[in-house]
Amino acid sequence: MNSVCAYCGVGCEIDLQVENNKIIKANPVKDGYSSAGELCIKGKYGFDFANSSNRLTKNLISYKFIEKNAENMPFELQVRLGNLYEYDHTFYEAPFNLAVDVTAWKIKEILEKYGRHSLGGMGGARTSLENAWLFQRFIRKTLNSPNVDNCARVCHSPSLSGLMMSIGEGASSNSFDDIFDAEVLFVIGSNTTEAHPIVANRIIKAKKAGVKVIVIDVREITLMKLADISVILPYEANLLFLNALAKEILSNDLENKEFIENRCINFDEYKQNVLAEKNDKEFFTKLNGYEEVKTQIEAIAKLIATKKTLFMWGLGITEHLDGTEAVNAISNLAMMSGNIGKKGAGVMPLRGQNNVQGCCDVGCLPYYAPDYKRPDEIGLMTPDMVDAMLEGKFKVLFCMGEDFTHIHTNQNKVHKAIKNLELLVTMDLFINDVARESDIVFGVKSSYEKYGVYVNAERRLHLSIPAIQNDLPDDWEVIQAIENRLKGEFKYSSSEEIFNDLVKEVKRYEGASYERLAKKPLQWPIYPDGSDSPILHLESFSTPDGKGHFHYRPYQIREQVSKLLENENRFYLTTGRALAHYNNTAQTRESEKLLKRYDDDILLINPMHDFGESVILKSKYGETKPLKVKYTKKVKPYTLYTTFHFAKNHINYIFGDEADEKVKTARFKSVEVKIISI
Repeated sequence: MNSVCAYCGVGCEIDLQVENNKIIKANPVKDGYSSAGELCIKGKYGFDFANSSNRLTKNLISYKFIEKNAENMPFELQVRLGNLYEYDHTFYEAPFNLAVDVTAWKIKEILEKYGRHSLGGMGGARTSLENAWLFQRFIRKTLNSPNVDNCARVCHSPSLSGLMMSIGEGASSNSFDDIFDAEVLFVIGSNTTEAHPIVANRIIKAKKAGVKVIVIDVREITLMKLADISVILPYEANLLFLNALAKEILSNDLENKEFIENRCINFDEYKQNVLAEKNDKEFFTKLNGYEEVKTQIEAIAKLIATKKTLFMWGLGITEHLDGTEAVNAISNLAMMSGNIGKKGAGVMPLRGQNNVQGCCDVGCLPYYAPDYKRPDEIGLMTPDMVDAMLEGKFKVLFCMGEDFTHIHTNQNKVHKAIKNLELLVTMDLFINDVARESDIVFGVKSSYEKYGVYVNAERRLHLSIPAIQNDLPDDWEVIQAIENRLKGEFKYSSSEEIFNDLVKEVKRYEGASYERLAKKPLQWPIYPDGSDSPILHLESFSTPDGKGHFHYRPYQIREQVSKLLENENRFYLTTGRALAHYNNTAQTRESEKLLKRYDDDILLINPMHDFGESVILKSKYGETKPLKVKYTKKVKPYTLYTTFHFAKNHINYIFGDEADEKVKTARFKSVEVKIISI
């Protein structure tokens, strides 16, 4: 049974073999458009969660919620509380209708007492388009609240905002297979072999066919083994490096003048600012251990200015204070070299979760309604919701597949904030960290148990078909049931009906239908005749005037870079993923094969330091639990790396509120820490 892999933004087509309503094997689809006939280990072995005995198959209401609210409920609801049964030491098990009715009653009470701005929701990137679209509609239309967000803003929203500034479309301009048509692959801030392995497989094959590969990161990663040029940067130096590249191209008169003249505006002012910038390639000669970057910039500039280049990046670019500006700087490089709007040349943000792109397309963001229209009212981003909780102004939060109390930063603050909520509702597959903190929890179908459309990092819409059956509701059924108690305007009987409605609002999907997607996944924009768009920006950009807009932001010296200038050594930590797991391991830890491969977060430290076998990391925001240490030269002295997969280790307790100034994506990729030996 063909489905879509439930993990990263590659969106691999997957053939699930089923016996007795249980998935027993996952195979790649031989002619898969996104998978290219391959699967990574998560795709191959990470399906066990669907049939796990740990699945949440009930609807739960917490003891503390009942104790606090029972006396205030209408008599009819009080009587029905007799239908609650003990589930564990935290929750009662509740019939679906009772859980829905209690939720709706509490929402009405909160609306009357605190007003519409006291409610909001986050989530949607781990579920289907249909669920994400209805979710934001529920928040905006039913609750009349502008406060809706999703995990894309936690990770890749700077890609959206940075590209919107320059080319008017915050998505990949090309298909994954364009990797084979490029002459140069420029990969920055992406540990591709771990985070997007099927894309990495294409890079490896392209390299063998003669494509030049440039890899830039803050530590030595696997992809560097095959790179023609491998650059290791200090933490927080992305914008410095990218602006220096631009200056090198312009100083040597290597820009594509014809492309700039015909397709772009604001270039002269941009060029003047770049050439006047003092923090250029020579700056790196002042940084102990990073002097080589100067000559690497010279070599890279010649390559990307003279050859067909595809620019790829991940969270190592976006999860910084200047994430939006760094993405925009990449876009500047693509425009000045004429490397966009062509087969094998363009910009390709490597998106995180399986439906992050689609979730943004359908409006699960506080500053974008569906199809990237401006909403009637801009709502709170997640960090603002947290602040409002602490101030006592925000009282109801819906989490749809959003691991709020694990993957977000400043978890001491988050856990303190949620105590001020009067209603925390979660829809998920397991009792994960946020579910344990919730008042009401709905067990819902997984992606392998329902119809739904998912949009991957190359803008490709895939229709997922259920491989196994269960009696759990889909997310949209929970949302609709609650809405029907409040207004009664949602009248859907299938996810296909929802899809048919959402394509009327999301014009980039206009020609998509279940029937067409069942035959072939399509890349948006999809036109009424069913034709799609493998390459964007062929003749004009998606800006209002059709032009590419150059924009310059000077680099601000900060953190590790400033310390290196002063010859002062401090420890800095960055985080990332391991191949075997995804985010909070809610799904991958249910696979014995994956858990055996990587069963705990491990801290990498350069062997010039010796802190023993286990340490605690401490920042001004909090501290981790004890972490196992591995000593390796793949990280430079005073630079640290760990994964963040296991909530018990409290990795995200040591990251604070510092974030991108435009979209508040947190600075996950750099924090100063002290190491405490155990």
